[in-house]
Amino acid sequence: MLIDILNKINAINENMFSGFDRIIENFGMPDWLADAIIDSFHILPLLFIVFLIIELIEYFYADNINSFMKKSEKTAPLIGSLAAVIPQCGFSVIASTLYIRKFITKGTLIAIYLATSDEAIPILLAQPAKTYYILPIIGLKILIAVFAGYLIDFWLKDNKYIPVTEEKDIEEFENTEHEGCCHHSISKRRKRELIYHPLKHTVNIFLFILVITIVLNFFIFVYVEHSILHVLLGKIKFLEPVITAFIGLIPNCAVSIALTMLLIKGSISFGAVMAGLLSNAGLGILILFRHKENIKDTIKIILILLLISILSGIFIQILSL
Repeated sequence: MLIDILNKINAINENMFSGFDRIIENFGMPDWLADAIIDSFHILPLLFIVFLIIELIEYFYADNINSFMKKSEKTAPLIGSLAAVIPQCGFSVIASTLYIRKFITKGTLIAIYLATSDEAIPILLAQPAKTYYILPIIGLKILIAVFAGYLIDFWLKDNKYIPVTEEKDIEEFENTEHEGCCHHSISKRRKRELIYHPLKHTVNIFLFILVITIVLNFFIFVYVEHSILHVLLGKIKFLEPVITAFIGLIPNCAVSIALTMLLIKGSISFGAVMAGLLSNAGLGILILFRHKENIKDTIKIILILLLISILSGIFIQILSL
């Protein structure tokens, strides 16, 4: 049903941009550049719709999700993974703060990082022909995150969890200002941002997609003409999950955009994309580094996150062969 709705919206989209497409095509620019511009503009309306829905979910239900997370104990890795898979830019930031304040365990934190869904899902939703990737990505993220979360807590015997029972602890956390990807407040949402933030986020993501698509199209054009890309990828194919996992550690939404666009273009394997999306914990890792009291613990978390992402990516890539 969702795919049918997206296809209908996409058909309306095609008609709406038909005049714009003709103008771009008549400019006389190279095909790879014209196609990049046309493809990027076509996803603008769908991106805005997706981000508007996400903003409404964050505005009306994020506080309930966060409150539930703070009061969860044994089910925290499962609940955290399910909550984190919803595309939103602030949950990894909230999770890092909860960990620093010892409200959640290391296993729960890493489970949330692994499950965190950044821009991949909205971009795939804006590409109806590629929506079949969504369920495998979400399913694998949740499965890996939940398994890893419980295994880490069992293996490390993480007993640093302090149940949130006192109202002053909850009040202190809720009064802490948390900042999202576009420098907007996560903890103190305003009604006027229900339109403004999705619009701003759509423009930011659109610009990322435009630049990345132009670069990808150019390299694909070079590949067709000179087979340079084919030779390069052929030599490092088995290392793709390792490379993308390290790239995924970069705390920027451009990473998940780039990985998703590479997947859509067929330039890298599904296992490599999963490795990068698993390690891409957004701004959460930056919050850990800001808390300088325990840098060794932060490095340990990053190494565990990286190891799980690489091994998962390689395993998925082997199964996909």
